Amino acid sequence: MDGKQGTAAVLAPPSPPPANPVAQLQARVKELESGFRAWLAKQPTAMEAAIVTATSAAQGAFIGALMGSLTSDASSAIPTPPSNAPGLNPEAMASLKQAQAFAGGPLVQARNFAVMTGTNAGISCVMRRIRGVEDMQSSVVAAFGSGAMFSLVSGMGGPNQALNAVTSGLFFALVQGGLFKIGEKFSQPPADDVLYSGTKRMLTNLGLQNYEKNFKKGLLSDATLPLLTDSALRDVNIPPGPRLLILDHIQRNPEVVKRW
Repeated sequence: MDGKQGTAAVLAPPSPPPANPVAQLQARVKELESGFRAWLAKQPTAMEAAIVTATSAAQGAFIGALMGSLTSDASSAIPTPPSNAPGLNPEAMASLKQAQAFAGGPLVQARNFAVMTGTNAGISCVMRRIRGVEDMQSSVVAAFGSGAMFSLVSGMGGPNQALNAVTSGLFFALVQGGLFKIGEKFSQPPADDVLYSGTKRMLTNLGLQNYEKNFKKGLLSDATLPLLTDSALRDVNIPPGPRLLILDHIQRNPEVVKRW
């Protein structure tokens, strides 16, 4: 009896390692985030824009308050003379207000960032719903609204608030447009990736994206997909199982290969 029990203990499969609680928490957060986004996409435009604006404003307020707490409040060191002071220069008054807008403490910075991020996110949401895409035009419009609202709330600029709002909006839009172009340039895939776009899509659909490098190493581009054979896939060191899946997919979907 003891010998049998000992043999069973030796043959028993090892217990699985304990799950990583951090990984489980991250997976749960991603799942909740995906579910929230899916639910939000089904809501009316006004409701989605309101929720996105509120959540983005809250995040911006937190970031602004944090930045304001890390830097000393220099606004108290910038005295603002009364508006009815004799011989007051409007341009000097505008410069003082502008300095105070950028040198305020946590509450001031929280307000500024909340207005900028909330307005930007809300306009971007509406533009995406209306136009169906997220492009430079939508980004510039959102930046213009963000800059205009920041100018109105912070009180920076000269006595003409409407003109100041337009000027600030144009400045924000110009900066955002430049950043969008720079990001677009650096995010473009390498030129040779265009030759393997269909191949990458096929491998991703089959769950074989790890073998994309094998296709590139063997120069098996999209143009060669209709010509693929078992020996060609074997030459680029793709195992038998994935080879069968790839050839079966091509045989079952000839119209997909023609599109590529």
